[in-house]
Amino acid sequence: MPRNQLLHQLPTTALAFRGYNITNLGRTAEFLAHPVFGPIMREHLGAASGVAAEVLQRPVDLEQQVLSGQEYTLEHYGEALALVLAIEAAQLAILEKVFQIDYRQAQFAFGFSLGEIGAVAAGGVLDFLSAMRIPLSLADDCAALAHGVTLGVLFTRSRELLLDDVQRLCLQVNQEGHGVVGISAQLAPNTLLVLGQQDTLDRLLARAREQLNVRVHLKKNDRLWPPVHTPIVWERQIPNRAAQQMHTLPLVLEAPRPPVFSLVTGSFGYTAVSARDLLYRWIDHPQRLWDAVYHTLASGATTVLHLGPAPNIIPATLQRLSADVLSQTQESLSLRALSAAVRRQWLRRILPERTALLRAPYVEQIILEDWLLSHAPT
Repeated sequence: MPRNQLLHQLPTTALAFRGYNITNLGRTAEFLAHPVFGPIMREHLGAASGVAAEVLQRPVDLEQQVLSGQEYTLEHYGEALALVLAIEAAQLAILEKVFQIDYRQAQFAFGFSLGEIGAVAAGGVLDFLSAMRIPLSLADDCAALAHGVTLGVLFTRSRELLLDDVQRLCLQVNQEGHGVVGISAQLAPNTLLVLGQQDTLDRLLARAREQLNVRVHLKKNDRLWPPVHTPIVWERQIPNRAAQQMHTLPLVLEAPRPPVFSLVTGSFGYTAVSARDLLYRWIDHPQRLWDAVYHTLASGATTVLHLGPAPNIIPATLQRLSADVLSQTQESLSLRALSAAVRRQWLRRILPERTALLRAPYVEQIILEDWLLSHAPT
């Protein structure tokens, strides 16, 4: 997409900020090597390194880590958070300074997990260096809690998997006193990310199959994930400690530009008055990604601009939805497509009520780091 077209489409563009993942480098080394992009990226990585070193109480050199080509491990979870936030801020600075594109003219912004903090900072409610202090100050404890915790994808193929239903089952499991399980994110109406200690995921699945009167499946991930957005973080008083730090968090007394759709509440609402409360709840509340996806389609947005290094979850969610909608609405189905449609019964049931989903195949997705590098000045 040419610069003028991207600029023209900004009023109908949603900015999507990625969060933490196992891989967080993306194409950042290419930015550092570019004579125009390099100084801007270096400035942001250097500033974030200074804040991270101060908060984490250890040496941090984000630029050198990028140049090494080595991803941070869980033991350096805090550094990985700082890296993602710094790259997102640098990409926006490049868009603004090099291409003279004011991202604040976008229709709205949202972010998955850590990405919400990036979106709020980009909106001007607080600067990105101040914003990163909160997750960094809690990062080591979150990483420590990852040991003994399993991440799983809980899903059905026949109907919606209601948050309240699964939350009730989680409470039942937790009351047994042998570990805590919680919903971390809603990826789709039929798909939830859950994190649980010990064997709580197995016990949750057993209760789901017994009480929900629908065939429920669970796919476990073999990697360790910090249990943010779940009650597991209560064990180290992480939400309360974050809230205490927010007393001195410098906030701008105006609403963010562009407006920020919060995955904490599934709605807009960030202001200087509400930001502390929303960021406090962000730590242990499930991420309502599906609400953001549906709002993007219902709002009439024509483009989603993905920020950060190699974004994955939000693009993959939109791509999968687009493919499912196309297959579901085909007039003539092959036997193979018919078989796939059976696995998408949840979608067939909600399409008549949520017609905005039909827009999914027509929303253009742009990975900002790819766009910047493909239009890089020579």
